Amino acid sequence: MDLAADFELFRMSDAAGALPRLGGMARPNGVVIVSERYWAFASTDGGLREGTISAHTTRFARIPLLRGFLQLAASVGPLLGGRGVARRGERAFLLAAMLAPLLFTALPSRWELPAGLTMTVVLLAWLFRGRTFRLHGAEHRAIAAAEAGSLTATWAGEARPTRFSPRCGTNFAALALPVTALVDRAWPYGFAPAAMSFLLALLSLGVSMELWKMVQHPSGLLRGFLIPGLALQRLTTREPSLADSRIALRAVASVLRREAEPEGAAGVDPAAPLAPAL
Repeated sequence: MDLAADFELFRMSDAAGALPRLGGMARPNGVVIVSERYWAFASTDGGLREGTISAHTTRFARIPLLRGFLQLAASVGPLLGGRGVARRGERAFLLAAMLAPLLFTALPSRWELPAGLTMTVVLLAWLFRGRTFRLHGAEHRAIAAAEAGSLTATWAGEARPTRFSPRCGTNFAALALPVTALVDRAWPYGFAPAAMSFLLALLSLGVSMELWKMVQHPSGLLRGFLIPGLALQRLTTREPSLADSRIALRAVASVLRREAEPEGAAGVDPAAPLAPAL
């Protein structure tokens, strides 16, 4: 890492005022930061891995419900991609965990809830192992520093932006759970066959993503829906050390540097909502 170059980048970014919107995810061994076009993974051993985000250029990218699935697919790209940050076995586990809730719809109704709770516990234990709690807080802090124009001060330890984020995947989960319950209750025929249960699960996910986009609107009219998720972040994050924050800031520097290049700056919408981060 070129500390002088990154420090100068932070100084210029703090003065710029408007930066591309960032998201991210924490891993046990590092932090991923993403924009609309790029991602970077800064690891705890000093490594840095970089990649691009697939652009949604198809006609489906503007269709309600369908566009949410495209955004979700893009958000897990850094994990599931062949050159991503997860190992092959981890990618297989994560993919299975993502598909499991849909497969649970084929189970007898009395087994759906126990299976879902078991899978949730296993997935959370896998996601938040190791240093993930602190790096999760560091991810949020680095993004908040970019949005507040305090990257330089945060790197120096002179500022400590919030470790809570309105765009965290925890907030999305807090929205998706009641939406799923409401969709199930709205189904007028009681027991649903496996195929219909599968479609209802997809519908719940799509509706949750549309609600997520509305909650992220700059007007802030629906920000109250984020309160449960922000409360849950007290469990899913820990106060990061300065070293943890600097890991996340290195990933921020990589993304901002590429976004500042002419080929990265073209066509970027700083206000475009990102998919929920993990």
